[in-house]
Amino acid sequence: MKLEIGSWKLETRNLKLETGSSELEARNSNADNQVSSFKFQVSNIAIAISGGIDSLVSAYLLKERGYEVIGIHFVTGYESDDSRQIQSVADQIGIPLKIADCSTEFQIKVVDYFTQSYQSGKTPNPCLVCNPSIKFGTILDFARKLGVSCLATGHYARIIKHDSGRFHLYRGTDPVKEQSYFLAFLSQEQLASACFPLGNMTKSEVIKLAEKKGLHPVVKEESQDVCFIKGRTYGDFLVRTQGFEPEPGLIQDINGNIIGEHKGLHLFTIGQRRGINCPASEPYYVVRLDMAQNRLVVGLKKDLFSGECRVAGINWISRKPTDPIKVHTRVRYRHKAARSVLFPVDTHTAVIRFDEPQSAITPGQGAVFYKGDEVLGGGWIEKNVRC
Repeated sequence: MKLEIGSWKLETRNLKLETGSSELEARNSNADNQVSSFKFQVSNIAIAISGGIDSLVSAYLLKERGYEVIGIHFVTGYESDDSRQIQSVADQIGIPLKIADCSTEFQIKVVDYFTQSYQSGKTPNPCLVCNPSIKFGTILDFARKLGVSCLATGHYARIIKHDSGRFHLYRGTDPVKEQSYFLAFLSQEQLASACFPLGNMTKSEVIKLAEKKGLHPVVKEESQDVCFIKGRTYGDFLVRTQGFEPEPGLIQDINGNIIGEHKGLHLFTIGQRRGINCPASEPYYVVRLDMAQNRLVVGLKKDLFSGECRVAGINWISRKPTDPIKVHTRVRYRHKAARSVLFPVDTHTAVIRFDEPQSAITPGQGAVFYKGDEVLGGGWIEKNVRC
């Protein structure tokens, strides 16, 4: 689809919507020859509406091409916005809006996971859990009950169906905003029902299009990684959680010397500098959380580097490898994917060895594997091996 907007041209090559044949066709002009388009033989499509500009523009693009679009706003129980404001978003583009209350599922699958991760000494990533379990789990099921088989969101990522019939996930075109990392745990069934209209757009193009068409989001700020914690620190949120008891303990350096005290390991994550409060000639950083002894282990910046890590619970989007393969691995969202070799241990476990040591590899975070722009899969970091 090409949208001529004023003097600038917006090409969303990965989203071609043809109303005559009622097809939604995703393409990628830069993909390998074996990659073909995939099509949804549908006349209607659901869009998850948050109130922000990304879902608003996504809904607009779908509606403009003649699709019957149904907006779905899901309620988690942690919102501060008014559903009437969300209705105004749907009204701008003339689509019906349905409210899906998923507060129970969100609490169990996302918030409880968040709390339990900290209790076990790991640093969670709620978005990696929310996308497969809530957005493309609970909300996709809700859409299907409305008679809709496809759910669109405002993610900056791309899906392409190969000739083999398998769906593949790719980075979004915008190198800053692209969000393929957060979608690495989607299954083949979920990818087959997902649509990302913004995959080949940049954020600036989205903003320009909204301005040109007079589209006004009700949520102005960018969404945060932890949407259910607003105006509070993680520590404040955790201590107010029923059953969560902070346990003060000792701080030791990597040589075992006791150098201070901490107020609870839940206040720290690997690579953190703030809050250690132990004077030294060089700043201390969190190197490890020793849950068995309730000790915070700290070291210098050089002590943060690890040459490898073990990853479990891997969701393979591409075919599972049987032999070691060269990949680029991201160990957190803002981490630049690093050259590495993936050594399969079993179907859902692997050891990742980096060409160069990486800083602050953190148990509980997601490790996502790339081959060029393609997401091969992702899993949970269990432990790192410090250099």
